[in-house]
Amino acid sequence: MPESNFYLGRLFDSKTAKVTATPIEYNPADLTTHAVVTGMTGSGKTGLCISLLEEAALQGVPAIIIDPKGDLTNLLLHFPELAPQDFQPWIDPEMARRASKTLDQAADEAASAWRSGLKEWGIGPDRLQALQNAAQFAIFTPGSDAGIPVSVLSSLAAPDLDWETNREVLRERISSTVTALLGLVGLNDLDPIRSREHILLSNIFEFHWSEGNDLDLTELILQTQTPPFANLGAFPVDTFFPAKDRMELAMSLNNILAAPAFETWREGQSLDIKSLLFTEDGRPRHSIFYLAHLSDGERMFFVTLLLSAVETWMRTQSGSTSLRALLYMDEIYGYLPPTAVPPSKGPLLRMLKQARAFGLGLLLATQNPVDIDYKALSNTGTWFIGKLQTERDKNRLLDGLESAAGGIPRAAMDKLISSLGKRVFVMHNVHEKMPVLMQTRWVMNFLAGPLTRNQIPALNDLANAQASLPASRPPITASVSRTVPKPQPSVESLQPIAVASNQSSVTSVPVTNYQSPITDRKSQTQNPKSEGSLTKPPLPAGIREYYLPQNYSLPEAFQSAGRAMPAQAMIQGVMYRPSLLAAAQVRIMDRKYGVDSEVTKAALVNSLDRRGIVRWDEFTYAGPSLDKVETMPTPSARFGTIDSPLNDTKLMSALQKDFTDWAFRNSSVTARANLALKVYGGPDVSQAEFMTACAEQARAGRDAEISKKTSAIEKKIRSLEDKLGREERELREDESELQNRNIESGANLLELGAGLVGFGRKKSVTTQFTKHRLAQNAKAEVQESQEAIAQFKKDLNNLLRERDEVTAEINDRWGRVVNESSEVTINPKKTDVYVNIFGVAWMPYYVIQAGDETMELPAFGAE
Repeated sequence: MPESNFYLGRLFDSKTAKVTATPIEYNPADLTTHAVVTGMTGSGKTGLCISLLEEAALQGVPAIIIDPKGDLTNLLLHFPELAPQDFQPWIDPEMARRASKTLDQAADEAASAWRSGLKEWGIGPDRLQALQNAAQFAIFTPGSDAGIPVSVLSSLAAPDLDWETNREVLRERISSTVTALLGLVGLNDLDPIRSREHILLSNIFEFHWSEGNDLDLTELILQTQTPPFANLGAFPVDTFFPAKDRMELAMSLNNILAAPAFETWREGQSLDIKSLLFTEDGRPRHSIFYLAHLSDGERMFFVTLLLSAVETWMRTQSGSTSLRALLYMDEIYGYLPPTAVPPSKGPLLRMLKQARAFGLGLLLATQNPVDIDYKALSNTGTWFIGKLQTERDKNRLLDGLESAAGGIPRAAMDKLISSLGKRVFVMHNVHEKMPVLMQTRWVMNFLAGPLTRNQIPALNDLANAQASLPASRPPITASVSRTVPKPQPSVESLQPIAVASNQSSVTSVPVTNYQSPITDRKSQTQNPKSEGSLTKPPLPAGIREYYLPQNYSLPEAFQSAGRAMPAQAMIQGVMYRPSLLAAAQVRIMDRKYGVDSEVTKAALVNSLDRRGIVRWDEFTYAGPSLDKVETMPTPSARFGTIDSPLNDTKLMSALQKDFTDWAFRNSSVTARANLALKVYGGPDVSQAEFMTACAEQARAGRDAEISKKTSAIEKKIRSLEDKLGREERELREDESELQNRNIESGANLLELGAGLVGFGRKKSVTTQFTKHRLAQNAKAEVQESQEAIAQFKKDLNNLLRERDEVTAEINDRWGRVVNESSEVTINPKKTDVYVNIFGVAWMPYYVIQAGDETMELPAFGAE
């Protein structure tokens, strides 16, 4: 027998009902046209399929094996030494008890039977050892950690196929995956064209996969609530599938995620077909998926995902005429029915039609030949037909085979099938001239019968089985600059806080207690962006949301956190975490005091009490201007979860009222007032400016009072000054008159003396006395004027002193008034408090990879 062929058994002579010495060889390339094995329980169907898998392993052909009942776990029972102690742990104690044998006796008999049987069929120890070394065997248990658990979430990741060139294939996989998911939540038999649930989920998948982006179940649930697109077909999403109904679908899907039993579905071996078919060093693998513990819905769900993953892997392979890999299903009943369309049927039909070109063979087995789609199997190249249970089974099989490849004659096949016994099969191969009757060989693995889930750990230990994880995708790095271009915010969602230039603007007090949280996490996976969701959690209607800008560069983020920046630090992405942002513009106006100001009160609360209690004074905000708040997140950013009160409309409404009251009670401006002077100054008037205004007002008042109170004195002063002037003029005239009179009196006296002695003309004494009298009168007038002038000057000095005293008193009094100013607190009216920002603020954090450490640092802070 050529080593390249499968050794399946020997030719069986129907006439003598005995097996001959002629070996039955099977070319593995014939399996690229697929094979079907059918036979009742006890027909030897499982043994034949195990023989086929043993031969595939010996030829280095990897296999994906779907085992719904637990029979194929026997593929790990390799005992090259055929020692009884190797068989003993796998002997069924109940069967040994019924046979009245001890476990050791039963093990001895099993070892002896296998030794004899293998010898009879020409299989030596070297072939047994070669089988053990040929491939790595492992048992996977989706939904359980008894074997190697399987992460079904990996099946939602974007396949490694170009969307444009493989659009049809990927859409088929999306359809199968969505149908399986919906079936898992009880939505069966949905028409992908008419079902709005199917259409919505399919469009979400296509939205991500067409861009090469992965999806997980959490993202799918969240985006069911808030789809990443506005329309479905010609209608808005909310018209096509109202939000309330989408929430019901999301809740159904979330039940899967929330169930504790589903936790094991989220971890373990990914459905990466390459890693399931080959080890990291290139050895073939036989990966057995044990499904006996799953419900019917769970089996359908998983089988569909697995088949879709195999189909996608198949598309990535180059063409081949040889058998590259084998997909075996131990029971296809329910997965390929003739009329119903379960989610598994689509990928099975496509692979039956197309897998040949890629070297992928499908080996399908069933013990129920009535309820299978023979039309779908019409292109199958090989049929292995064993003993059937009823005449109805035989007739249904013959009906189906009439249209099968090769056109099997009904009468001839009927005769052959009717003569079948245990381990005897009709093999019809379209690549051969005619069907043959064969008896299957002795299998090399110990057939212990169906094994329980509790025995699987020991089986994997026996085979040294372990998961083979695919290579992780390289981390996505991002170069983050200080300024990131963003769409401009809309007027409706963003109101600038800066006040008009003709009004004064008073900002809130600086931040004293606000601190951004810094989160350090040790990376548990190679992708630091596994936490959070690409989908923003939905918010109830009426709750506004904002996106704080990334105003820190990476070095600034480390500096703000007070940490040294490692040389290998690299931004892996952006994580948005929710906080509460509130801002109000408070107008304070008082015409009496000349106040017309706006006060900005803002708070950023990143630590919220679930009851909706906030001490606003502890979270006052004075960071970058809130006119930089954005309306769109950074592309590809992830989002943290939103908890109460941020997602509670009633609590948020109560918080907004509380914030409004806080802003009202804590907003005021201080005005300066001088009530005596009636001078007022608002917060925009400095102390110096206010005092200058008071001084000017006081000066005017002082001057007016001085003018009023000194006017009479000034009048008297002017009168005295006039009198003094006249008196001084009269004094000068009197002094001149006196001088003239004195001169005349002296001259007359000389003339009188000369006359008396006889010189000159004689003057009379009378004349002399007259002159003297006139001189004395002039002297008296001069003296009178001098006395009057002295009195006038004395009176004038008294008046000037009186005026100065009055002026000094007025100056002192008005000087005191200037300093009699006070400060007045002006409060707003409640109707003048306008809350322009209130809602969920998404605060950005850099997700940073530094060696083996993953951390988050705030990307937003006070500039």
